[in-house]
Amino acid sequence: MDNRFNYIDENFHSITERMRLCSSEVDKTTPCILLAAVKSADTEEINYLHRVHKVNDIGENRVQQLLSRYGEIEDRENLRIHFIGTLQRNKVKYIVDKVDMIHSVDSAELAAEISKRCKKASVVMDILIEVNIGREESKSGLMPEQVATVAAYADTLECIRVRGFMTMAPNCETEAEYRSYFSQMRKLSEHIWTEVLKKDGSPILSMGMSQSFEPAILEGSDIVRIGRQLFAK
Repeated sequence: MDNRFNYIDENFHSITERMRLCSSEVDKTTPCILLAAVKSADTEEINYLHRVHKVNDIGENRVQQLLSRYGEIEDRENLRIHFIGTLQRNKVKYIVDKVDMIHSVDSAELAAEISKRCKKASVVMDILIEVNIGREESKSGLMPEQVATVAAYADTLECIRVRGFMTMAPNCETEAEYRSYFSQMRKLSEHIWTEVLKKDGSPILSMGMSQSFEPAILEGSDIVRIGRQLFAK
């Protein structure tokens, strides 16, 4: 342990215990993944979290930030880097050889660009389709009625794999409100997965953040994206 990062130790143990308690109430065979959203973290904090607490999934929001510290991230072969922020098409080429999954695919055009750049880089990218489940004008993501069309198109592209869906709930006052949005997301994703994409198994659901990860887990989230609570001093 490094005393400089006592706050990370405390935050990590608190969060993972809360995740464990929520997961114990859900009938799932695979545990929910803690994805460290590292927009406000520095590279030392990221490396410490990975080295000491074995957090193997990190989420980057900004292309430039990812590129500026990519070379300083330790043990990259055992670390999965997810891109979770808004992604402009002209920035795709900079990250397709550096990330393991893109959570924020919100248009057919972006999906096509990712596939094109992945083909040039000789890689196949796992993607999640981003859904604006709360229909908020201030947030990115597809409206629920648009998701099936974009997911079906993306699923035809050569160098991407549609693995599931991502959402960000509106700010809610109660757990019940959060659960309502996450329940809507789960039902929509299951319908598209089985009835539109005709896939077996279950889609990956990336939903829940610092203020909402517990209701998200209770509604079946596979990945929670936690930043503020993890790195708060």
